[in-house]
Amino acid sequence: MEYVVNFTWDSEADVWIAQSDDIPGLVLEGGSLDALMERVRFAAPELISLNKSSQTNSFCFKVERHEKVFA
Repeated sequence: MEYVVNFTWDSEADVWIAQSDDIPGLVLEGGSLDALMERVRFAAPELISLNKSSQTNSFCFKVERHEKVFA
């Protein structure tokens, strides 16, 4: 199974937020996208196991960031 993890930028808090509809309980934040991805790689398998699923095949990381452009 492929677990989708969404990363979005919160410009007000100045942090990245990771969430997943496929992994109940997964909500993490961090100032660095790379560091947050590493935290997800560590936390997600434990949450998947706690949710009674032993199947961990892969993650699909989706990153989204919107910024205002000032001309």
